[in-house]
Amino acid sequence: MKTLDIVAGARPNFMKIAPIVRALERAGNGLGYRIVHTGQHYDREMNEVFFEELGLPRPDVCFEAGSGSHAEQTAKIMLAFEAHCRSRRADLVMVVGDVNSTLACAIVAKKAGIPVAHVEAGLRSRDLAMPEEINRIVTDSISDLFFVTEPAAVDNLVGEGKARERIFHVGHVMVDNLVYQTGRLGSASLGSSDLKKRFPRYGVVTLHRASNVDDPATLARLVRALGEVSRELPLIFPVHPRTRARLNGHAADLGPGVCLTPPLSYMEFLNLWKDATLTLTDSGGLQEETTALGVPCVTLRENTERPITVEEGTNVLAGTDPARIAAAVSRVLRGEGKRGRRPELWDGRAAERIVEVLQRELH
Repeated sequence: MKTLDIVAGARPNFMKIAPIVRALERAGNGLGYRIVHTGQHYDREMNEVFFEELGLPRPDVCFEAGSGSHAEQTAKIMLAFEAHCRSRRADLVMVVGDVNSTLACAIVAKKAGIPVAHVEAGLRSRDLAMPEEINRIVTDSISDLFFVTEPAAVDNLVGEGKARERIFHVGHVMVDNLVYQTGRLGSASLGSSDLKKRFPRYGVVTLHRASNVDDPATLARLVRALGEVSRELPLIFPVHPRTRARLNGHAADLGPGVCLTPPLSYMEFLNLWKDATLTLTDSGGLQEETTALGVPCVTLRENTERPITVEEGTNVLAGTDPARIAAAVSRVLRGEGKRGRRPELWDGRAAERIVEVLQRELH
C-alpha cells in the first residue's frame, strides 16, 4: 500500500485537508494516509476544535512546534519532520496552502528524496513583503505535483518553468469543505446565532496580517475605517489573539459600533459570515469562501494572490485607506456591490479529483 503524509499545522490547513481525508476514505483502494500535525497553531480555539467540527481523525503525529519567529518556527518543524521521515518514510508528502509548516515539510521531504504534492499551488501576490508569498514560491519551486484552484495559478506555474503535465486544475478543497459544512449547519447549536439575533443586519471583520496589525500607522488607519463603517453598519469582529494584543498595545478604540468577540470555531464563524451584509478582511481564504457563497467582500489589502475572486467573484480590493474602504462599503450598502459568480470547478469535488490524480501517479 502506498502511504501519504498529509501535513497540517495552522487553522486554514485543517479546513483544506478535511475533504481530502474524506475522499481518501471513500476511495479505499490502496492509498493509506497519515495526518502530520506540526502544532503551528496550538491553542484549542485555533486548533483542536477544528478536528472536532470537521470530523477529522486524530493526527497520527503531532510535533507541538508552537510559536516563535518565522525562522524559529520553521526550524522546529523541519527538525521534527526530518526525524519523522527517517523513522516512518512516506511515498509522498502532501502540503497545503502557504504557512510555515507548508514550506518546512516540503523542504525536508524533498531533501529526503520523497515526492511533494502542493495543494493550492501557483498562487502569487507579487508581494515579497508577505511571508506567505515567500512560502508559496519556495514550496512550488521544489514540488512534484501541483494542484491548483484557478487558471491564473496554472499560468504562474507554467511561466515559472513547471511542466504542464505536472499541473492539475482541480478546483478548491476549501470550497469542498464549505459545501460540506454548510450542509451541516442546520443540525448544529451555535452561539453565533445569538449575535445574529442581536444584529439583524451586520458586517463581519477579520484582521490578522502582519502588514496590517504590526505597523502602528496602518493599524490606526484601519481602526479609523472600521469605526466609520460601523456608524452605518454594525460590525462583528472575532479577534485573532495576535491582533487583540496589538489593539490593546495601542489602546485602539474601535467605537461602540464594533462588537469584539473571541476567536470563533469554524462552524460558529461560517454561521456568522454567510448571512452578513458584507465582510471586511485581510484573509485569503475568506476572499474565496465569500465568492463561493456570493457574500460581498471588501479586502483590506493592496493585492491578492487570489485574483479570480476579484475578476469573477464578489471581492473588491480596498487597501488600507479609510476613504477607499468607506467608498467600497457604501457601494454594497446602496445595493451596488459586486454580484460575482462561483468560478469553474468550485463545485465541491476538488478533493475527488486530487485523489484520482494521486491514484494514477502513485500506482
